[in-house]
Amino acid sequence: MFAIDMPRLHELTVVLYAFSVLLYFFDFIHHNRKANQIAFWLLAFVWVLQTTFLCLYMVNTGRFPVLTIFEGLYFYSWVLVTLSLGINRLLRVDFIVFFTNILGFIVLAIHTFAPVQYHSHIVAQKLVSELLLIHITMAILSYGAFSLSFVFSLLYLLQYDLLKRKKWGTRLLRLADLSKLEHLAYVQAVIGVPMLMLALILGLQWVYIKVPGVHWYDSKVIGSFIVLAGYCIYLYLKIGKGLSGKTLALWNIGSFLIVLINFFLFGQFSSFHLWYS
Repeated sequence: MFAIDMPRLHELTVVLYAFSVLLYFFDFIHHNRKANQIAFWLLAFVWVLQTTFLCLYMVNTGRFPVLTIFEGLYFYSWVLVTLSLGINRLLRVDFIVFFTNILGFIVLAIHTFAPVQYHSHIVAQKLVSELLLIHITMAILSYGAFSLSFVFSLLYLLQYDLLKRKKWGTRLLRLADLSKLEHLAYVQAVIGVPMLMLALILGLQWVYIKVPGVHWYDSKVIGSFIVLAGYCIYLYLKIGKGLSGKTLALWNIGSFLIVLINFFLFGQFSSFHLWYS
């Protein structure tokens, strides 16, 4: 907030918070207690960092940090993190913990990357550029996860076809069994969905800062949300409806085709994804 190294520490806080949200999402979907524990301790470390920043800021300014909108956002984010930790330890309501952290991450990202709060124009511009870098990196990583999920579903269909036609041979033996291929495709989707969601949050923040007045019906924005919706439906079909087999694999492959269309086609018609400055 006030020292030269504070922007770096705030960025570290956002990154740790992002990892915590990813792990909470994995636990929320897959009921993985180890992921929940790691997410909790990452979030606890985020809370320690935020609390330290708040205390240092109060010592430096001599007042409670709620008098400006950016101070209020930071304090609000701290409150959400505190509530998340309390709910996770006392009430054990994972549904509330996950969505509380989504909201907290949005608030913290807005506060951290809003250039108005920094006195140095150079620092502000650098933060905006780094916000874009984090956005692109997380989007690409999510696309990587979706690509692997697509490959596993494609192999599933190949294995399914070989078994149906009773083509016993070396090719069949080199492929994993159907249940394993379906599980691996599902795991990659579980990884990709929260990463894309966080990337969209950061991307929208960047657009708000760098491209004021942009139309939210931009092709790339709409395409990205369609991709997210497609994979969310895939997870719902798998978890909520208990769907499995060929139909689920085909839906996953169809969702990845939307990823390709969004990446290679929609970007060409975007009003702001053609340039980054």
